[in-house]
Amino acid sequence: MEYDYIKSLHLIFVITWFAGLFYIPRLFVYQIEAQAMPEPEKSILLKQLKIMTSRLWFIITWPSAILAISFAVYLLFLRPVYLEQPWMQVKLGFVVLLIIYHIKSHFIQKELQNDVVKWTSNGMRIYNEGATLILFAVVFLVILKSAVNWVYGLVGLLVFAVILMLLFKLYKRIREKNNS
Repeated sequence: MEYDYIKSLHLIFVITWFAGLFYIPRLFVYQIEAQAMPEPEKSILLKQLKIMTSRLWFIITWPSAILAISFAVYLLFLRPVYLEQPWMQVKLGFVVLLIIYHIKSHFIQKELQNDVVKWTSNGMRIYNEGATLILFAVVFLVILKSAVNWVYGLVGLLVFAVILMLLFKLYKRIREKNNS
C-alpha cells in the first residue's frame, strides 16, 4: 500500500516537472524575441517574462524535479529488485539525460535573466523538443518494461524527432510567410 502512494506522488511530480520543462523553453523563446523589439515594448515584455520565468522555474519546476527524484529513490529503496531489470537501467539513463536537460535549462534561464542571449528563437524551439523525446522514451520503457524493445522505441523516437523537425521547418516557413 505504501508503495502505491509513493508511486502516485512520484507520478504527480513527474507530470508537474515535465509541465515546467515543456513551458520554460516557450518562455525563453518569447524572451529571446522580445530582445529584438523596440522600446518601451521590449522593457515591458522582458520584465513580465522574467517574472513568469522565475516563478515557473523556482516555484514549480525545481521543486517538482526534486520531489519526483526523491520519490523515485524511495520507490527503488522499497523495491530494489527493479535496479536489476534492464528496462529500469535504460530508463535511469534517460532520467540522467532529463536531469542534464533540466540543468542546461537552468543555465539558460540564468543567462536570459541577465539579458545574455546565446540562442536564436528557432534554436530554442528545437531545444524545446528535448523533454518531449525523453518523455516518450521513458513512458514506453515503463509501460513495455522491455530493454530490448527500447531499441525499436529509439528508432521510433528518431523517426518522431525527424517528423518534429520537418514540422518545425514547415512552421518556420509559414511564420516567415505571414511576417512578410
